[in-house]
Amino acid sequence: MTTDPTATPAAPLGLDRVVRACRAMVEAGGPVPTAELAELTGCSERQLVRLFAAHAGTTPRAFGQAVRAGEVRRLLREHEQVTEAIFAAGFGSVRSFYETASPTLGMNPRQYATGAPGQALRWTTVDTDLGQVLAVAGDLGLAAVRIGPDVGPLLEQVRQEFPAAHLEQDDAGLAELADGLRALARGDSPGTDLPVDLHGTAFQARVWDALRRIPAGQTRSYTEVAEAIGAPTAVRAVASACGANPVALVIPCHRVVRSDGSLGGYRWGLEVKQRLLATEAAETEAAEHPAERSA
Repeated sequence: MTTDPTATPAAPLGLDRVVRACRAMVEAGGPVPTAELAELTGCSERQLVRLFAAHAGTTPRAFGQAVRAGEVRRLLREHEQVTEAIFAAGFGSVRSFYETASPTLGMNPRQYATGAPGQALRWTTVDTDLGQVLAVAGDLGLAAVRIGPDVGPLLEQVRQEFPAAHLEQDDAGLAELADGLRALARGDSPGTDLPVDLHGTAFQARVWDALRRIPAGQTRSYTEVAEAIGAPTAVRAVASACGANPVALVIPCHRVVRSDGSLGGYRWGLEVKQRLLATEAAETEAAEHPAERSA
């Protein structure tokens, strides 16, 4: 039996049903009862939940809540009143919004709507062989770590994201965090876990957690990361979560490559990614064979 090399590869089993259910929730602007989604997609509720876990790494309800939270983001950015935005997006009460979607904003809704007014964000820079590393920290830890040849554009990105936040340079107060980032940039261990203040979707959090478990000096493919979090077909979603990583170096998304070993993408440039991987590999090799290094 021969196959047509020009034929389009078949989609993973059940993926079309997940896509159909997702579209229904996007059109509805939020969650749709699982029973209705099951009827729409022609499978049982249990089957649909399993398909979502396999292909999207989440549940139908969680996906619907993320859609609804995204609508709140849009309405808040359009200067809707907070309560009006919450109800307009379909939440039954203010409390339900705070319990399910507010954490994804990274701050309370009023702060998000107005660009984080009054929120204190401290920043410092670290001069490394990779370039300038900008570290931005809130009360709980690092909220952003960015890499570039010049700190100016990096800082401007932060200002655009939080236009009403109070940004203050604090080299002395962030010296310990800066030392940890400097160590990571040269392929070394920071000596302690650097505190982070991250806010993303449940799926992104699972991916970021998996990335932090990849040892320095090693890499994983996007497919391997998807398998590690129990969503083997969500490879593209894993790649998107890597691209959305807000804290470079600390969450080592640079350790994820394509299945063929090629680098894939990297928000801060492939040259930076290649240098990081080479530096980490060299440091790991030296740590495992200290006698050879001193010889």
